Amino acid sequence: MSFDTRNRSPHARQLLPRHTVQALTASPIRELANAAMGREDVLPFWFGESDQPTARFIRHAAMESISHGETRYTQNLGRPYLRHGIAEYLSQLHDTPIGMDRVAVTPSGVSGVMLAAQLLLEPGDHVVAITPLWPNLTEIPAILGARVSRFALSVIDGKWSLDVERLLQTLSSDTRMLLLNSPNNPTGWTIREDEIASILHHCRQHGIWILCDDVYERLLYDLSNTSAPSFLRHYVAGDRILSINSFSKAWSMTGWRIGWLVAPPELMDDLAKLIEFNSSCVLEPIQRAAMTALLDGENEVAVLRQRLARTRTLLVDQLKSIDAIELPDAGGAMYVFFRIEGHPDSMVLARQLVNRVGLGLAPGNAFGPEANGWLRWCHAIDPQRLQDGVQRLRQFLDHPPL
Repeated sequence: MSFDTRNRSPHARQLLPRHTVQALTASPIRELANAAMGREDVLPFWFGESDQPTARFIRHAAMESISHGETRYTQNLGRPYLRHGIAEYLSQLHDTPIGMDRVAVTPSGVSGVMLAAQLLLEPGDHVVAITPLWPNLTEIPAILGARVSRFALSVIDGKWSLDVERLLQTLSSDTRMLLLNSPNNPTGWTIREDEIASILHHCRQHGIWILCDDVYERLLYDLSNTSAPSFLRHYVAGDRILSINSFSKAWSMTGWRIGWLVAPPELMDDLAKLIEFNSSCVLEPIQRAAMTALLDGENEVAVLRQRLARTRTLLVDQLKSIDAIELPDAGGAMYVFFRIEGHPDSMVLARQLVNRVGLGLAPGNAFGPEANGWLRWCHAIDPQRLQDGVQRLRQFLDHPPL
C-alpha cells in the first residue's frame, strides 16, 4: 500500500529552521564554557573580556539617565550627540575628518557586522575572510547565503604575518567583500600601513567592499601608538570601506551591547531602514554611558593598555619557558595564541585541561580549521590568576593523560 504525502497535514512536518541555519556550527568556546560554568575549581580564560567592571563614572551616567526617565525610543541611527561624539573621537584618533553622516550607532559590534552584511551581500556573493577569525564574522555572511573563502595568516620568523601578494591574487572582480580584523582575534596579528595601501588600491580597482572589524584597534602592546593602522585613515569619497567598532573592549563594556558602524554616507538611509527592522534603536541610558566613555574615558583606555602590555609580557615569558610551546609574536588585542607540541586537536586538549587541572582556555578550532591545534588565552586578567593558570598548565604537561 502506498500513501500520498503531498496533502499531509502541516502539523506532521518536521519543525526545522532553514538549511543554512541548521548548517551553522555552535561555538566550541561556548560549548566548553557552558559545561564548566559554576565549577569553582576552574580558572576561566576563554572569553574575550577584562576581569574589571565598567568604570564607575560610566555606570553612573546610565543610572542618571534612567533616573531622568530617558527610556523611550531613540533615532534609528543613534542619538545625534553620540554620533557626533563618535565622529569627533575617530577624527582625532585617525587624524582625518570623519563626519557624523558616516556614523551609525549599533546594538553591539556583532550587530554592526550583521547590518553591514545585510546591507551589501546577496545570496551567492563571494566573501574572502582573513583567518583564523572570530567565527561570527564568517558565519554571518553564510547565514545570508554568501560563499565564504578563508585566507590564512602565516607564522613567519616567529610572528603572525599576512602574505599580501598571495591575498591579492585571490581577490578578483567576482569578490564582493574582504573581511579582516586587526588587531586580530585570536592571533593578535596587526596590519601595517603599507599593507592597507596595497589592499585598498587593489580593492578599488576591482570594486571590492572592505569590512574591517576594528574592535581592538586601541589595544596595542606598543604604547607609543594610540591606535592600530586603519583603513579609515585612507578613505576618500567613493571608497567601499566599512568599519565596525564597539565599546566592549577598550572601555570594558562587554555586557552593555553598544557599538558603531562607519560607512559611506550614501548608505546611511538604507542602513537606518535595516536598523529599524532589526532592533529599531539603542536604549538611551546606554548611549549616555557610551558618550561619557568617549568624553571622560581616555584614562581608562590608557590604564587598560598598560595593563595588557604587562600581563601579555608576564604570560608570554612564562609560556615561552615551556619547551613544548610555540607562541608567535603579535601586535595587539588581549590574547595569547599558542600551541603545544603533540596535541593536534584543540577541543580534546581544551577539555582535558578543564577536566584534569581546571584550566579554561578557548580551543583554536573555534576560529576555523586552520587554527586546530592552537589555544587562545585571554590575558586581560589579574596577574596572580595568570600565574596560577600557567602553574596548572605545567601540572598538566608534567602528568599528561594516558
